[in-house]
Amino acid sequence: MTPQPARRNEQSRRAILAAALELLTETGYSAVTIEAIAARAGVGKQTIYRWWRGKGAVILDALADNMPEILALPDTGDLRADLRQVLRATVAEFADPRLSATTRAITIETLADEELADQARDRLVRPQLNAVRTRLEAAREAGQVRPDAPLDQVVELLFGPLYHRWLLRNGPLTDDYADGIVDLTVAAITPAVTRPPDDGNPAVRSL
Repeated sequence: MTPQPARRNEQSRRAILAAALELLTETGYSAVTIEAIAARAGVGKQTIYRWWRGKGAVILDALADNMPEILALPDTGDLRADLRQVLRATVAEFADPRLSATTRAITIETLADEELADQARDRLVRPQLNAVRTRLEAAREAGQVRPDAPLDQVVELLFGPLYHRWLLRNGPLTDDYADGIVDLTVAAITPAVTRPPDDGNPAVRSL
């Protein structure tokens, strides 16, 4: 039975992406080359260049394909605790030298490649941000977030400081720092407590 071209192509694609991830783990981003990926995958360089424009695109595809199809945040009913868990996980990723180096390398490539930047945003970043927004929507429905809170900006308030500190290296990334961001953000979006009207009774005013 003759193998179908579509199946052959998908097998080659999977082999290339698997090879890219293996080399990324073994050597780090800077040492990965198209030649090494091709050799590990058992394909020719021309096969890779037929589907991708360069190493950055291959690595991005490999990382995106390795992500779960549906991202969901924990929902324990405690918004502060759930957000702390997510931001602490982000801090842990930034603290991992190999993961951080890969993210920095791809970030640098996206500065000069608009198409790669769009792909990185839509396939790697946006799904994670959307998952946080979905958790915030659930919290708003539960009355834990102000109805007028702009949720897209709230997501940026959570992750922006982490990316800024990581990118500029202007301070340590710690769990305490992540918790502080969550505390400030939750304080800003929590509905104000409505006090009962003061009817002039001294006993009420003393409560």
